[in-house]
Amino acid sequence: MGKNRLEAFSDGVIAIIITIMVLELKVPHDPTFRGLLPLWPVFMSYVLSFIYVGIYWNNHHHMLHAVKEVSGGVLWANLHLLFWLSLIPFVTAWTGENHFETGPTAAYGFVLFMCAVAYSLLARGLVRNHDKNTTLAEAIGDDRKGKISIVLYLAGAGLSWFAAWLGFLVYAGVAVMWLIPDRRIEEKVVEESEEEEAAERQEK
Repeated sequence: MGKNRLEAFSDGVIAIIITIMVLELKVPHDPTFRGLLPLWPVFMSYVLSFIYVGIYWNNHHHMLHAVKEVSGGVLWANLHLLFWLSLIPFVTAWTGENHFETGPTAAYGFVLFMCAVAYSLLARGLVRNHDKNTTLAEAIGDDRKGKISIVLYLAGAGLSWFAAWLGFLVYAGVAVMWLIPDRRIEEKVVEESEEEEAAERQEK
């Protein structure tokens, strides 16, 4: 089956996730800049979550660009990813409102961990569904950065029970690691497209 509805639905859900998160930034009644100071934990958690949602949207877009169709299993794997992404606004608000206390910060890390696991399952499902699509398989490879991220999320959640700020630093560090777009898929798609164009020119 085609991938267009999956992409459209995913884009819509991600847009709603960001909308829900920004609505948690309550406008202060104080008209001075001092009124913004109590909001800094909420704002910091929002910024970090916005970056994470943006990273997932970016990588999701690149990965689906390398495929032409999806299966029923891929649809469920994608819904599994969207489920965990949809919990990001909740843990973001909980963490921010409680000024990065131990429990909310650990829960935040657990949700990030499950998002990473779900994304990895989606990637593997797409590779299995496109066993002849060497572009996708080669681009994803062994997904070393994804595996490292999963371990770091668990480490961050564990550290949060001892010092919440350590967990937050780990989550921020993983986000920085992913801020540079993963260009493996993009480069493979461009390479394959150039090879096809060269082959067409030779045939002519």
